[in-house]
Amino acid sequence: MSAPHAADLDGRIGEGYGGPPGPNGSHVNLVLAERGSPTAAAMLSAFAHPAPGHTPILVVVGEDQPSYEPVWPPTIMVNKATALEERHQTITWGAGQLGIAQGVLDAVADGLLEPSGDVLVLVCIWIDPAASDEATVRRASREAVRKALGVAIEGRDPRAAAALVQGREALTSPFYSDERGR
Repeated sequence: MSAPHAADLDGRIGEGYGGPPGPNGSHVNLVLAERGSPTAAAMLSAFAHPAPGHTPILVVVGEDQPSYEPVWPPTIMVNKATALEERHQTITWGAGQLGIAQGVLDAVADGLLEPSGDVLVLVCIWIDPAASDEATVRRASREAVRKALGVAIEGRDPRAAAALVQGREALTSPFYSDERGR
């Protein structure tokens, strides 16, 4: 399988969850952009405007500066959970970042993405402030990113979409408690 052309990926989105339920799982949303496109410009604007507790970074791997290597295709990580406590920051930008890198590189190894600068990857990641197991968070982030890239590039299973439509009256949300609204 050869990877789709960058122009065919521009604006595609994906979502994925990895790991166990609970604080050591990882949830991601991602966007793909063709270099030079309006989507890429919006992505880079978000990268250039951090907010307190939300630091967009270029995903890199390596032992220590100056040996850091950026993941290719270029990948920007933005944390969705405000990282204020030192332990949460360490897990987010350590285990979370490494898992993102591995998930993107898994997609390259699987032929879904080319390791070039033609496509940019934006990964917004939720890591629970109560997360405590770095190895589990790394694996969960890797799994979530690979799943999300699969959805963005290969598309969603049409049966899953149809099942949502069929079951729409019984849908729930963990953030919604008024069951009378059904």
